[in-house]
Amino acid sequence: MLAATALLLTAGCSSGGEGGPDGSGRTGTGKAPGASAPRATASVPPAKGSVRVLRTVAEGLKTPWGLAPLPGGGLLVSSRDEGTISRIDEKTGRTTELGTVSGVSPAGEGGLLGIALSPDFASDRMVYAYFTSASDNRIVRMRYDERRPAGEQLGAPDTVFKGIPKGFVHNGGRIAFGPDGMLYAGTGESGREGLSQDRTSPGGKVLRLTPEGEPAPGNPFPDSPVYSYGHRNVQGLAWDDRQRLFAAEFGQDTWDELNAIRPGDNYGWPEAEGKSSGAGFHDPLAQWRTDEASPSGIAYVDGVIWMAGLRGKRLWRVPLNGTSASAAPQAFLTGDHGRLRTVVPAGGDRLWLVTSNTDGRGDPKDGDDRVLEVRVR
Repeated sequence: MLAATALLLTAGCSSGGEGGPDGSGRTGTGKAPGASAPRATASVPPAKGSVRVLRTVAEGLKTPWGLAPLPGGGLLVSSRDEGTISRIDEKTGRTTELGTVSGVSPAGEGGLLGIALSPDFASDRMVYAYFTSASDNRIVRMRYDERRPAGEQLGAPDTVFKGIPKGFVHNGGRIAFGPDGMLYAGTGESGREGLSQDRTSPGGKVLRLTPEGEPAPGNPFPDSPVYSYGHRNVQGLAWDDRQRLFAAEFGQDTWDELNAIRPGDNYGWPEAEGKSSGAGFHDPLAQWRTDEASPSGIAYVDGVIWMAGLRGKRLWRVPLNGTSASAAPQAFLTGDHGRLRTVVPAGGDRLWLVTSNTDGRGDPKDGDDRVLEVRVR
């Protein structure tokens, strides 16, 4: 069914709780395959950590954007500009194209963006995708049938939610199923700043939907998919081990942000960028100068948010104490692999890390695009 359409430890692209309406997250039930599956943490993580690149899993990818680990092994990766989804064998690096997602209209920052697996993937084999069409950004789902020939394994897309504003920039694009089994989407304001404060528009928001695309039960605004608003361009979503939601978003010229998301809260854009004295705005838990970050994907592992930086070309470690940063964020891999787009838990102390050097803004000297396996603490 279609639904309508410089671094500071403070509570900020650059050129609390999830689950229930009270933010407690205690209404959560199932867990989506490939979603963050952190181990319980008994204490605040160490102030300093470490990162070690273990290996290159796959290389030669074209504008990779979303990544979804399959429960039985393998990684699904979306190509923004090609409009395709491929499967990577994480042991051999072999990449096989599943098929092209019909209706994708790539341009600028738009195209085939985030992907996620249905919470019932083992039985329904549904892959969800967020993409830019000729008229809007939308979320669809497709059946994945690996018994069919390569290139023909994706069924026709069924539109779940449409009408998200599109633009040459600020299309958002990250989707993920939360611990409550609901579908969350980070959207952008498509370059039209006023949409972020307009609660009737899905642009510049974090949305919370049922798997069928309806406003999820318990959302903060009646009959609305809007979960939080006042965002500029959200491209990172992750939950901690208490089901609290975090989101990364691009600032304009001054501050990029990592936010703890509470249902119904206003995150300030365009009146505020980064920490603000404005009444009624929820301040970020950490902010960065835009040349140090331009954050896209985030992942949670053992009390730490790991944040991929595009323009910053680095992986940020943000240790948490609840919904606050417990120590100064720490940068790793600065300039080693170019622009970093997506980071996903790989189990235990490992991450999958996706580069983004073929997106039109990368430097050829940073090489092609690849998936890396990384060990973190």
